[in-house]
Amino acid sequence: MLELFVTGADKNSAKMFVTAGLTATMQSLGYSCAVYKPVETGAIEKNGFLQSKESAFIKFVDPYIKTYNSYLLKDSSTPLIAAAKIGLTIDKNIILKDFQKIQDVNECMIVDGVSGLTVPLNKNFLEEDMIKILDLPLLLIVSAKDTSIDNILLIINHAKETGINFRGVILTNYPTNTDDVNIKLMPRLIEEYTGVKILGVLPEFSLNINPNDLIMEILNGVDIEGVFNIKIAKLQM
Repeated sequence: MLELFVTGADKNSAKMFVTAGLTATMQSLGYSCAVYKPVETGAIEKNGFLQSKESAFIKFVDPYIKTYNSYLLKDSSTPLIAAAKIGLTIDKNIILKDFQKIQDVNECMIVDGVSGLTVPLNKNFLEEDMIKILDLPLLLIVSAKDTSIDNILLIINHAKETGINFRGVILTNYPTNTDDVNIKLMPRLIEEYTGVKILGVLPEFSLNINPNDLIMEILNGVDIEGVFNIKIAKLQM
C-alpha cells in the first residue's frame, strides 16, 4: 500500500492539481488509486447535497480515482469555524476510523489536507496533529511565486521539530523564465537549509487543463518514485 499525506504551505499552493495529477499518473501506471480528504470547506450544495469541489476536479482528471470525505462543510472558513457554524465538532477519532476502513482497499492512496500545517480542525487538533495520528509521510506543496523562502523554511523546520516524517517538497507555479533570484535559488535553499528533498517543479495550471497534459507535466516534472518511495518498472523502461 502506497500512502502519502499531501498538504500545501498555504491556500495558493495549487495542491489540488498535484493531488489529482499524482493519482491520475499512478492510475495510468497500473495502480488503483484513491484520494481521502478528511475535511473540506467550501463544498457546493447541489440538489440538496453537498459536493466536494476538489473531488469533482479529481474525477474530471480521472473518473476512476476513488474519492472519500469525512466532513464536507459548506462554509469556506477555517475548518474549526466552518464546523462550529453548523454546531459540528470535527472528531479526530472519526477521521482515524474512516481512514482505517479504506486503508487497504486501494494500492495507492493520498490523504489530502486542508492547506496549512497549523490549520485548526478542532480545539487542540491541528492539521499537523492529523498527519501524526494517521502516521503518514508528508509531501508539502509550495507555490514558488506566492510563498517567501523565509516562510517555507519556517514551515518545514517547524514540522520537522514536531516529529513529522517529510517525504519532500513539490514547487508549483514555477515560471518557465524568471529573473527573480529568490525563485531561482528557492529549490537549492530549501534543500540546503532543511535537508528536505525537492521532488518536483511544476508550472502554473488552469482548471480547464487537459488531463493528459497534467499527467505529462507530472511525469516530466516530478520524481514519482521519490514521492511514493518505490521503484516503478514502467518508469524504468
